[in-house]
This record gives sequence, C-alpha cells and structure tokens, in this order.
Amino acid sequence: MVEKEVSRARTTRMSGTERREQLVTVGRRVFAEKGFDMTTVEEIAARAKVSKPIVYEHFGGKEGLYAVVVDREVSTLLSDLENSLKDQRSHPRVLMERAALAFLSYIDENEDGFRILVRDSPVSHAVGTFSSLLTDVAQRVEEILATQLRLHRYPPRDATLYAQMLVGMVAYTGQWWLETRRPAKEVVAARMVNLSWYGLSALQKKPSLRENGSS
Repeated sequence: MVEKEVSRARTTRMSGTERREQLVTVGRRVFAEKGFDMTTVEEIAARAKVSKPIVYEHFGGKEGLYAVVVDREVSTLLSDLENSLKDQRSHPRVLMERAALAFLSYIDENEDGFRILVRDSPVSHAVGTFSSLLTDVAQRVEEILATQLRLHRYPPRDATLYAQMLVGMVAYTGQWWLETRRPAKEVVAARMVNLSWYGLSALQKKPSLRENGSS
C-alpha cells in the first residue's frame, strides 16, 4: 500500500511538459514495437503508469501522439540530411558520402524512430511521412545533380529522375541495414557512394536498352 502511494506521489510531481515528454517517449517505443494499428491507448497509459484520460488530455488519443512522434522523427532526420548537404563548395562525391553516412547514423542512433517512419502511416496522418521526407531530400539532391549535369553538358532535366534513383537506393539499403547491422555503416556508405558515383561518372547522354543483350 505504501509503495502504491509513493508511486502515485511520484507521478503527480511531473509537470505538464515532463508528462508530455514521458508519453512521447513511451509512445515512440510502443509504436516501434507494434505499429500504429496494434498500439492502444491502454498500453501506452499502462507503460507510462498513468490513467487513459491523461493520454487523451495531452494528445486527444493515439493519433495525436503518433503525429507528434512522427513529426519529431521527420524533423530530426531531415535536419541531419540537410546539414550533410549544405556545404555546396564541397565536391559532389563528398556530399553524397556525407548524406549516406548521415542517413545510416540516424538509423543507428534512432532505431525506434526509423522503424516508425518506414511503417505505413494511418490515412488520417497525411503529412510528415517517410515518403514525404524522401521527396524533400530528393529535391535537394536534384539541385546538386542539375548543377553537375550542366557542367558536364548533360540534360539537366534528367536530374529529377537520377535524384529519385539515388535517394531510393539509400533508403532501401538503410532499411536492410537496420536489420543486419553488418558491415559497419561507414563501409555501407562507402559502397553505396562507390556504386552511385562511378555509375554517374560514366553516364551516357542518351541511354537506351539493348534488346536481347545485343550491342
């Protein structure tokens, strides 16, 4: 009985801001483990050792809590990627290396957050998805590629397509690496850049398919 009273006393000492942060932390973990559909307000409240009304008071339900969690993860990852690409004076290959390593470092340091981002979002949460984040990153990469294509007399209109390909490769590889964690992220980043950079350096200006493998 005394332990229960002490636990309740500790619970009431949290400020509104502290309680909100606690619920975000707990919700982040549960969403990562079970996904949005299988997560319940009851479990979030139980793990946070609060009553269900407390969760509803702060977020209006699990949808509101999920939106806060996802938006924070999107902001963190997008900020990391934008910082890796901001120095336009750097060589394009160096920028690619920084971006690839920044993406893998985010996964390494924010496993729960990345698991949440790559899951399918509920229909009611239309913004702040992994897909929209990749679109933002692809636009930044497109700007860099367009400049490089012009310098080498390639059609700059192809920058959009190549940017989507590069970002897609990094994103999919990141999901694979999340589960394997081998080799080291620095090795994975180097391999991705090696494939993409030397592929880009040998681009044909007007590529075409070779039917039946004929030259």
